[in-house]
Amino acid sequence: MNDLASIPAPGATTQLSSDGAGVAEAARLIRAGACVAFPTETVYGLGADATDAEAVAGIFAAKARPRFNPLIAHLPDRAAAEAEGRFDAFALRLAEAFWPGPLTLVVPATGGTRVCDLARAGLPSVALRVPSNPLARDLLAAVGRPVAAPSANRSGRVSPTRADHVLADLDGRIAAVLDGGETPVGVESTVIACLSGPPRLLRPGGITRAAILSVLGTALDASAPDAAARPVGPGLLASHYAPRARLRLDATAIEPDEAVLLFGASRPAGIAQARAVLNLSPRGDLAEAAARLFAALRDLDAYGAATIAVSPIPADGLGEAILDRLGRAAAPR
Repeated sequence: MNDLASIPAPGATTQLSSDGAGVAEAARLIRAGACVAFPTETVYGLGADATDAEAVAGIFAAKARPRFNPLIAHLPDRAAAEAEGRFDAFALRLAEAFWPGPLTLVVPATGGTRVCDLARAGLPSVALRVPSNPLARDLLAAVGRPVAAPSANRSGRVSPTRADHVLADLDGRIAAVLDGGETPVGVESTVIACLSGPPRLLRPGGITRAAILSVLGTALDASAPDAAARPVGPGLLASHYAPRARLRLDATAIEPDEAVLLFGASRPAGIAQARAVLNLSPRGDLAEAAARLFAALRDLDAYGAATIAVSPIPADGLGEAILDRLGRAAAPR
């Protein structure tokens, strides 16, 4: 039962420090039914008690998020995750290799799962993750329950990699943000469904396809998903991660007054006409580019250009995750 008297009133988002007192207060708020943003190694998540449908509803309200899109339940360790979902041989292999870390596994929910129906979007499966960020794991251990935590931004907008990004979207809409500095990975977790048959890569992310294949020793399910079916994992909506500006991908020439997002040594024709220019990684490092992607989109959006032109980015390694996010950000809204 929520202790509503102990939750800050609407309009008062508290910024908590990363010390023991800050973690304890963040955990208390989550246990009381409030929404608290916290850092993981990927992006900041908007956490609420995954066992409490009323608390989970607060996430949807703060984000203005479609109810049919399931949420990731975060746990402090693998043992806690295995109490919520049924892991086949593939899921066990992936968990052993990549947890704690930027991997989400979608598995059948156990009969005794504590993750509520609303957090699972009414599905018989559950999305589980054990993050590697020490601050996140301290918080999860202190809460002592699964914590549902999508990215801490308005639905469809750019994901946050710093506490100030969270406040820019959600100040006054959530109880608190636990400030752990900038997140190092910068793109969300890789999502893999292990439901029946070969695993399916639902969303590329902080762990590359090559790393996954090297652990599985088998091909991923490459069949086309049912377009009419509800998403079984997070981050699968066609339009997502979007700034206010329209995105123009694979730009080799710049139109007047566009903002420009570069990668590597590329210098598109007409760049002198740009309103603003940022480079994800001047040295062409995909890991650096992934870590800077969402912050760069937010920074360019602040210049007020109608369009952000994005230079070509290679699709190998973490480039797959970067291009996935850019493609969803560029989709019709």
